[in-house]
Amino acid sequence: MDSPALNLSLSQLALALVPVVITLVILFKWSYDLGHAVYALARMLAQLLLIGYVLAWIFGAGNGVLVMLVLAIMLLASSWIALGTVPQQRRALLTAAVLSITVGGGLTLALVTQAVLQIKPWYLPNYMIPLAGMVFANAMTAVSLAAERLYAELAHGSAWESARLTAYQAAMIPVINSLFAVGLVSLPGMMTGQILSGVSPLVAARYQIVVMCMIFASSGISTALFLAMIRRRVSAAPRD
Repeated sequence: MDSPALNLSLSQLALALVPVVITLVILFKWSYDLGHAVYALARMLAQLLLIGYVLAWIFGAGNGVLVMLVLAIMLLASSWIALGTVPQQRRALLTAAVLSITVGGGLTLALVTQAVLQIKPWYLPNYMIPLAGMVFANAMTAVSLAAERLYAELAHGSAWESARLTAYQAAMIPVINSLFAVGLVSLPGMMTGQILSGVSPLVAARYQIVVMCMIFASSGISTALFLAMIRRRVSAAPRD
C-alpha cells in the first residue's frame, strides 16, 4: 500500500463548508446564538490556515532552537488554559501546572522521540511538534479536570486524600475511555492521517499504540505531579 495523500484544492475545501452552512441555518432558525458559532468557525479557519503556513516555515528551517521555542510556547499556553476551570486560582497554581506538564509530558515526549522512534536529528519538527501537541493537550485536559474536581470536592468538605483521589480519577476518565474506544468506536487522528497518506494500516496501528501509551502516561504523571505540588497551597487556603 503506497498511495500518496490526495491533494485538496480550495474548491474542494469549499465543498466541506456546505453542511456547515446548513447547520448554521438550523441554528439561526432555532434562535441559537449564531454569532458565537460563526465566530468559532471563523477563528478555526484562521487558526488552522495560519498554523499551516507557520509549520511549513518551521519544518523548512530545520532549527532545533526554533523547535524548542515552539515547545516552550505550547507548554506555557497549555498550562494557562488548563487552569481555566479554576480562574480565581490561576496565577497561584500556574507554576505547578507548568512544572507538572513539563515533567510528565516532556519526559514522556523525550522517551518516545529519542528512544522509541529515534528521530534524527533529535528535534525533527514534523515528528516533534505534532507529538508534543498530543502530549501537552492531553496533559492539559487532565490537569484541568483534576483542578476543577479537587476544588469542588474540598468545597463540599471532603478530606484531602478523598478529594485528591476523586480528582485524579475524574482527570483520567477521558483518557481511559479513549483506550476502550480506540479501534472499536474510532480511529484516532494520527492513525487516520497515516492511513490517508498511504501508510500501511499495520504500521499505523503500531504508531497509534505508541501514541496512546504516550497520552496515558503523560496525563497520569502530569496530573499526579500537579496534585502533589499544590497540596500545601490548597491545604493552607481558607475554606468558604
